[in-house]
Amino acid sequence: MNWNVAHKVAAMEAVKAHRDLAIDRGGYVDVYSALLRAGLVAMARPIPRLFGMYAAPQDNGPAVLLNASLDIVTQRHTAAHELGHHRAGHGTSVDEELDRPRTWGDGSWRDEEKVAEAFAAWFLMPLPAVQSALAQIGVNRPLVPEHAYRIGRILGTSYAGTVNHLHRLRMLSQVQKTEWLRVKPASIKANLAGSTVPGKAHVYLVDTGAHGTTLRVDTGDLVVLGNTGARFETLPPALQGTEGADGQASLSNAWTSGIAEVTDMFTGSASATVHFPGATELLEFTLERQAPRTGIQSLWPA
Repeated sequence: MNWNVAHKVAAMEAVKAHRDLAIDRGGYVDVYSALLRAGLVAMARPIPRLFGMYAAPQDNGPAVLLNASLDIVTQRHTAAHELGHHRAGHGTSVDEELDRPRTWGDGSWRDEEKVAEAFAAWFLMPLPAVQSALAQIGVNRPLVPEHAYRIGRILGTSYAGTVNHLHRLRMLSQVQKTEWLRVKPASIKANLAGSTVPGKAHVYLVDTGAHGTTLRVDTGDLVVLGNTGARFETLPPALQGTEGADGQASLSNAWTSGIAEVTDMFTGSASATVHFPGATELLEFTLERQAPRTGIQSLWPA
């Protein structure tokens, strides 16, 4: 089976899964709720050298084991991949920690793995959700790599995975896809934040399209106001300003710089408001703490 066939099969199955599991195709997909609705027992624990595992019904499943050591985006993708195995009726599968983007075309993928991997993309990035994300950032089509990165932040997907899927949706040409995949996410993040962003932290650009939306963030992520002169009016206390010239972080820096960092003290969800120059009303959005799942799914945050 080639990748084109795998994507055709997976795209149809993803639509059915969205319907059967009552998934809103117009926005961020809660893959963990989908696992529950699908009747899958799920657990996350550190498992070196593995992304995850799917146990088929004949092997005392259906059940999913996720690597708790993965970052949020990779763990979400893995959960969707394992759900793809289940929806496609595959047998038990142990998914090794491969460099997925690098090995997509090298012939090392079994047919079942191709279908599950394609399913993850279509399940997490249905066309209506991508169109909604584009509207939120104020464009009809992705025009620069930054747009793909921002779509990934809205939908909870990786930069490379988003670029590949935008090409699959015929929103990017082959040439654009190739060129954009050469762009390092670190350079995009640095451009958005105005300075180097450490580690795997993400940058969430807030402009007028963010009104009424939810930013799903984790420790170290930066919330950046995208308009000159914009300022935070209210901000959860567990978010702080980035370091100033004296090397000290303070909340006042967030007001003056328009950049706030998520600290480990932030849990649950909270609202924030922003004043944009010339606007008659404050822009309001919600911040919601996301973190890699660990332990038994019944104990995971809703």
